[in-house]
Amino acid sequence: MKKLNNEETRAKMMLVLAMLIFGTIGIFRRYIPLPSSMIALVRGSVGMLFLLVWVTLKGEHISWQGVKRNALVLILSGAFLGFNWILLFEAYQYTSVATATLCYYMAPIIVILVSPILLKESLSIKKILCVVVALIGMFLVSDVMAVGIQNVAEFKGILFGLGAAVFYAGVILLNKQIKEISAYDKTIMQLGISVIVLLPYTLLAENVTKMVFTPLGVMMLMVVSIVHTGIAYALYFGSMKNLKAQTIALFSYIDPIVAIILSAVVLKEEMSILGKIGAILVLGATLMSELPEKNAK
Repeated sequence: MKKLNNEETRAKMMLVLAMLIFGTIGIFRRYIPLPSSMIALVRGSVGMLFLLVWVTLKGEHISWQGVKRNALVLILSGAFLGFNWILLFEAYQYTSVATATLCYYMAPIIVILVSPILLKESLSIKKILCVVVALIGMFLVSDVMAVGIQNVAEFKGILFGLGAAVFYAGVILLNKQIKEISAYDKTIMQLGISVIVLLPYTLLAENVTKMVFTPLGVMMLMVVSIVHTGIAYALYFGSMKNLKAQTIALFSYIDPIVAIILSAVVLKEEMSILGKIGAILVLGATLMSELPEKNAK
């Protein structure tokens, strides 16, 4: 029992550290003067290599049979992951880190909305209420009532953030279809596929010869790639086997809370009163939607 408690405590510490790291990524993106597609490409490449080394050092091997069985879903989810990163990094450029993060955290709500169609799951009253509350919260976060849509950059940032949420919701839904493969194998393959998809996109969409690689930018890019991807993913997946799904869902909200706090403290990005109320509604609704419902006896 004591050993079990120690493993659970260690797993919780790993998960908290992973969430703290994830919550700072928006800050680092601000100091990388590169297109979002290039950041996503490098992040995927370095993150994949880091996890490959990590798995090898653990004495584990990729299950290629499992990869083959899930090939189509892995390809789709890897492509979705890459474009999800591009849109999220673009959102950080056009709007505040807090707003971009809150838009991104609409992904669970999107999953709830499409679940009856794609997963044949019924919508409970609780989930419907969570969707309504989250949508109201997102409306308040966008601050449309206060400033309208005259601020084109802010509006674009919100759209990019919601676009990222759509792609991440796609990743969540596709991951539900992946069977008989470890979390590490799945993530390594998805990162690798995202690189394959992003490489031609980046070469065609961006003028690589005119990209500015400053010492600070390169250092921040390596932090995002190694720390926010390789290390954070290793901590995140390493904690899962010793924690309940409900605990993981609860702890995952450390990420947006940290992002919102750092947005205000480090970047001095202010949020209106309505925006703060909206943030509480969005995070509260998404959290409640992920908690298990009590089964009536």
